[in-house]
Amino acid sequence: MKPFSGLFTPAVVLAAGLFVLPLAASAADAELVNPYAGREDIVEEGGSLLNQYCSHCHGPWAVQGERPRDLRRLNLRYGDYAMSTFYTTVQNGRPPKGMPPWKGILEDDIVWKIYTFLQSVQVED
Repeated sequence: MKPFSGLFTPAVVLAAGLFVLPLAASAADAELVNPYAGREDIVEEGGSLLNQYCSHCHGPWAVQGERPRDLRRLNLRYGDYAMSTFYTTVQNGRPPKGMPPWKGILEDDIVWKIYTFLQSVQVED
């Protein structure tokens, strides 16, 4: 019999993943910095960029009725992980859901301007 046989049951792996995943996302958020955070002078440009690149799915000025695609709900849906979720999703896309990856297409400067706009239109409920 091998030592530690059966130690890594599916339940143990799942429990470990539930503990480690938030730590990884938290670390990712700590590393990400929006260079335009709080910059009201960037909001309109960010909205215009969202309209140019994202409105075909997410609606002009992020006004879109389908909750899964409503970017005005980032903070509600993801809380402290909103920034890392947004950035990772833009970079890698969600191909099974029809969202293409934008890594290598949109420069970080554009991504952060769009995020700055989105932070200005977040809903509370």
